[in-house]
Amino acid sequence: MESERRKSNDSRMQGFRPSLRAVVLIIALLWVVVVTLYGLLKPISNGCVMTYMYPTYIPISTAEGVLSAKYGLYLYHEGWRNIDFKEHLKNLKGVPVLFIPGNGGSYKQVRSLAAESERAYQGGALEHTFYREAYLTSEEGGNADVNDFQLPNQYANRLDWFSVDLEGEHSAMDGRILEEHTEYVVYAIHRILDQYKESHDAREREGAAITGSLPKSVILIGHSMGGFVARAATVHPHLRKSTVETILTLSSPHQSPPVALQPSLGHYYESINQEWRQGYDVQTTQTGEYVSSPKLSHVVIVSISGGYNDYQVRSKLESLDGIVPPTHGFMIGSTSMKNVWLSMEHQAICWCNQLVVQVSHTLLSLIDSRRGQPLSDTQKRLAILSKMLRSGIQQSFKWRSQLFWSTRVPFKDVKYTAVSQDHTFSDCPSSVHWSDDVPERDLYIQKKTVNILAMDGRRRWLDILELGSNGKSHFIFVTNLAPCSGVRVHLWPQKGNLPSDLPAGKSVLEVTSKMVQIPAGQAPRQIEPGSQTEQASPSALLHLGPEEMHGFRYLTISVAPHTTISGSPPTTSMAIGQFFNPDEGEIEFSPISMLSSRHFHEDIFFKEDHPLAFNVSFAINLGLLPVTFSLKTTSCGIKGSGLLDEGGDMDNTKLCKQRCFPPVAFAWDPTSGLHIFPNLYSETLVVDSSPALWTSTGAEKTVVLLLLDPHCSYKASLAVSVTKAASRYLLLYCPKMFAFNVAVLFFALMRQAHERPIPSILKAVETNLRIPFPFLPLAVVPILFCLFFSFITSQPFPPFCSFIIVSITCYLLSNGFIILLILVSELVFYVASYLHVSMKRRWELRKGNFFFLFLQWFMNLSSRFFSLKVVRILRARPLFVPIFMAIILSTFVHPALGLLILLFSHALCCHSFLCNSLTASLRSNVRKKEVDDRSEGNCSSQQVTSQPGSPSKENRPSYSQAQEDIFHQRHGLLVLHLVAALMFGPSLVSWLQRIGMHKSFPRFLDSLLCICMILHGIFSSESLVNSSLPFPRILGQEMSLSFIYLIAGIYCYLSGLNMVPYKAMYAMGAVSIISFTSTVVQVWTGAPSDRGKWEPRRQ
Repeated sequence: MESERRKSNDSRMQGFRPSLRAVVLIIALLWVVVVTLYGLLKPISNGCVMTYMYPTYIPISTAEGVLSAKYGLYLYHEGWRNIDFKEHLKNLKGVPVLFIPGNGGSYKQVRSLAAESERAYQGGALEHTFYREAYLTSEEGGNADVNDFQLPNQYANRLDWFSVDLEGEHSAMDGRILEEHTEYVVYAIHRILDQYKESHDAREREGAAITGSLPKSVILIGHSMGGFVARAATVHPHLRKSTVETILTLSSPHQSPPVALQPSLGHYYESINQEWRQGYDVQTTQTGEYVSSPKLSHVVIVSISGGYNDYQVRSKLESLDGIVPPTHGFMIGSTSMKNVWLSMEHQAICWCNQLVVQVSHTLLSLIDSRRGQPLSDTQKRLAILSKMLRSGIQQSFKWRSQLFWSTRVPFKDVKYTAVSQDHTFSDCPSSVHWSDDVPERDLYIQKKTVNILAMDGRRRWLDILELGSNGKSHFIFVTNLAPCSGVRVHLWPQKGNLPSDLPAGKSVLEVTSKMVQIPAGQAPRQIEPGSQTEQASPSALLHLGPEEMHGFRYLTISVAPHTTISGSPPTTSMAIGQFFNPDEGEIEFSPISMLSSRHFHEDIFFKEDHPLAFNVSFAINLGLLPVTFSLKTTSCGIKGSGLLDEGGDMDNTKLCKQRCFPPVAFAWDPTSGLHIFPNLYSETLVVDSSPALWTSTGAEKTVVLLLLDPHCSYKASLAVSVTKAASRYLLLYCPKMFAFNVAVLFFALMRQAHERPIPSILKAVETNLRIPFPFLPLAVVPILFCLFFSFITSQPFPPFCSFIIVSITCYLLSNGFIILLILVSELVFYVASYLHVSMKRRWELRKGNFFFLFLQWFMNLSSRFFSLKVVRILRARPLFVPIFMAIILSTFVHPALGLLILLFSHALCCHSFLCNSLTASLRSNVRKKEVDDRSEGNCSSQQVTSQPGSPSKENRPSYSQAQEDIFHQRHGLLVLHLVAALMFGPSLVSWLQRIGMHKSFPRFLDSLLCICMILHGIFSSESLVNSSLPFPRILGQEMSLSFIYLIAGIYCYLSGLNMVPYKAMYAMGAVSIISFTSTVVQVWTGAPSDRGKWEPRRQ
């Protein structure tokens, strides 16, 4: 009998013991979380310079209203002197700019941008350089008139910076807050324009001189969620026409919310994005007749991304693809932004001086010199934004093909195309003049590599046909000399054989303006006082392909003469050019070598006289698997010179730093753009890409352009950055895992509804992890459906391998999270139930003592309260109170509070059924022990009396088993609704922040879904689990609840693949409606309840 009791206890606790695969998933999940937290908590050195200011915030009076009582509007003034606010407002004459803070942001974040824009206005425009500038392509609406538009030499008007105070509310967590912010921003725009009218009228009444015109529009600058608020305000029905024409967003999510868990928040995003898509369509009638131009045809928007260091908003979310056409906006990463070249944190983008200065000059460049207000021409504004923010590097190489060099063809098989491109290149201006008093000016280079170490005023001649033979048909040139003022590059045809496409009147083609600017890294320094300085970092790059040099015989590199009194050239001047064969610079890291690099290092050696440029291909996208790439200089100088044999390793390092320029790496990603890594000696190579999403269109691999000094030899090593990879994995795909969590639970509930007796929710989850079945159908079929849908809709396929592997990995980690949640909740229930049953048994043993008698007297005394009619009605209907409270809270307060009431109801039911099961089991064991002691075979004392119509004694489960089955079913619903409550958690946090302020009712969509889940959870019947539903048959089969759970799980899985986890709430709502409707129909039709069969009467 003792063995039977142990067997009974083991069977009862079987659902509480996780299998080995469940333990492995939990360990993997915890490891990823710990490594991610370690990577996120490490300090980041982003290279940003702090911005300093003397801020003053002038409040703008607003009309009485609900929103104006909560929020505020301020005008920024830069200066340390006290000013008269009214007098300052009366003299408003500038260009209005409105700053909109983001999630939890402050209106004071405007200070960096406002202070630098005032300094930029006072100091004048940036110094003009002759690097290649970005231009608008034909797809972006570019033409000769737009691209040749010149930037102003001085600014016509200053910027007046306004900022809205949104009380630091968390707009990224709640859709209702986001809508209220939008409404107030619309009001603020109108109030700003009205303020200019009031100031103009006040000056006119005083007889002051009136200059300029009144502003008709406001430039919107939004940080984080403020960028989306700016877009939402632009399409708001109450906004005056054409009051917003230019929008610039900083680290703003446009595609979807960063935490897309609340249904109303996701729905609001979808509606705004849909209005923007329709806003660029021509308005026509139903018969196709033209009505008007697109509503947003005058609006230009630029999205600036913070790059891979922005942990809160990924570049994929900041993209404008599919929302704004390329003729009206673009996204640019701060890593590829001109004069910035840095990745920065989410908050740092508001104060990073390099970015703030560039943005300030960009906005000032938009002002029309004639009117003193922003340009009205849309394409000119977009062209200025492109020239001021974009670098010319993107258009100098074939980035989007993931190849940095064009097709490898010899000179004789190409045609000259330099003049027929979308953008033409001009000669250096005549104002930049060099002195010609340099003896022996011309030098003829016989080697494929030319090295320039001083500004000697000479011109180097290179024979293209001779040096560019044997497949070395490409020429690359790096230097730290400025184009035109420091170096010039020309192409010379052979005498009497001018290219047919050469511009008329020219015998020489200057290609200096093809040079693009790159970040120069740190300035060179002296190793020892009086010694030679280190080699300077390159700041310019020029690449000429065979199609650009076709028809020319010579290439000349002219260096400006040194103009100092001493006449000695500066030691920091450098320039290296080389004819090379791209095939010789191909390096590829396979997936195996990348994955094993953490433990098995495989060094790569670059010998002297190697190509200047290398194409390094990583088979796994660096956005998914960042790597730490290390370079060490092993030798430098001419081979066999003996210079490196004179000293030790320390002397060798010093000498190599004086002779070799620091390595530079370029990585391109279709989503986040260009990433540049100067001074690449040991750096983590990472791009802000999202390669494993359904909507991803990038390649599996990442190609990096590596520039190395050909005079030096290097040793390179590679190692996967585990912390960086784990951090990016969880940050990129955490929204996907939220929807997968719901899918895992629906698949487990399907298993519970299909099997008898009802397995525990833990057992159901573990059963679905069995390989090959049912794991492969549940985990792989939805992915194949996505690929099939992309095929039939002619959409581009995502990267196949990474998409499948990452999706399955996310599904496994979601299983681990659900298993951990189940184990914790089961542990709480079992401990609480054992304590309850033990205390109850001890209570029964102490019935005769004084304390028990006193407590019984007190209970009799309080029975008068329970005899009240209201109390008796409520006790007769115990579900009325939780239902009423949950629905009231969900409708008028917050949906998460209603779900908490539902969870409390689930917990009480689970505790009650588990206690009943344990009590019945203990009583059964006591009876078995008594029978064993008397050695009697009276089995009737262990059985319950039969009910009329009940199953036979052999087929009827025990009361303990019936109660335990109901516990498992209720526990599954509890975990499902617990996940739903967790998804509403961020919204609840934002609601708690607003306690004591004006609060509005929750959105109808959120309340409706929660009410459906409440009714489903409270009225769910165990008898419904194994019964057919009152719906039409499918393929001749009755539709059961297990089938509904399966469809809901697949829908949640697809929602996760599409990165819209809030749509999993729709599946929960649909299942709730179906279950509740079926329960009502079952009660209405008087269908027999299986629960009555499973609850025999106890003796």
